[in-house]
Amino acid sequence: MFITPAFAQTAGAASGAGSAFASFMPLVLIFAIMYFLLIRPQQKKMKDLKAMVEALRRGDQVLTAGGIIGKVNKVNEDGTVEVEIADGVRVKVMKHTISQVLNKTEPAVAA
Repeated sequence: MFITPAFAQTAGAASGAGSAFASFMPLVLIFAIMYFLLIRPQQKKMKDLKAMVEALRRGDQVLTAGGIIGKVNKVNEDGTVEVEIADGVRVKVMKHTISQVLNKTEPAVAA
């Protein structure tokens, strides 16, 4: 009589551990799907944007986050860029506000 409840308890505990793992598996699967569909592409896009902004040089035509299109006149070391938006009209914008480089200038070839 004393042995039967002991066997019942050990059998229930072993199947409960498998059940806990099976119920946790969908959460892991959902996180993996979210990582590959949302997080990873966003990180890649931000990395590409950062590389594009760091490669700015004089003569590039850029689009700012505010919707202003202009030509880069000067790239400063303090994180700002001087953009000419009309003849003789120059504004300073922060590098991180540049959302797109429309036309890249070719680097000068050393002769």
